[in-house]
Amino acid sequence: MNATDTPHAVESVLEWRGTWLAARLAIVAIYLVSALGHVAGFQAAVTEQAHFGMPAPAFMAGLTVTLELVGSLLILSGRWVWLGTGMLGSFTALGAIIAHPFWTLQGSARFEVMATFLEHLGLIGGLVLIALVAERAARREESNVR
Repeated sequence: MNATDTPHAVESVLEWRGTWLAARLAIVAIYLVSALGHVAGFQAAVTEQAHFGMPAPAFMAGLTVTLELVGSLLILSGRWVWLGTGMLGSFTALGAIIAHPFWTLQGSARFEVMATFLEHLGLIGGLVLIALVAERAARREESNVR
C-alpha cells in the first residue's frame, strides 16, 4: 500500500477543514485548561513557581498564563502559527527539564517522571507538526495565488 491508496473515507476526514481545527484544539487544550486553572487559582500558580525555584514567582506565574493563552490563540487562529508553536514548544521543553528531571531519580520514581517527560516531548513533536502543516498550507496557498 502506498500514499495514493488512502481509503476515500480517511482522505475525506483528513481533507475536511474541521479536522485541521480539531487537531490544533487537541494539541492546545492542555495549555488552555492550565492557563484557566492558573487564573482561577493564581496563588496556587505562584506557589507552584516557587516550588520549582523560579525567581519572582508571581511574575513567572503571570508569564506562564500569558504564554499558554497567547500561544494557544495564535495556533487556533491560524495566524503566526510558527510563533504560537514556538512559544508553547519552548515553554514545554523548559518545563519538562525543570519540573521532570528523571535523570536525577532512581527506581520507580525515575520511570514515572520519565514517562511525564516523554509526554512533554510528544507534545513538542505535535507542535512541530502543527507548524509544518501550517507552513506547507501557506506555501500552497501562496503558489495558487500566483
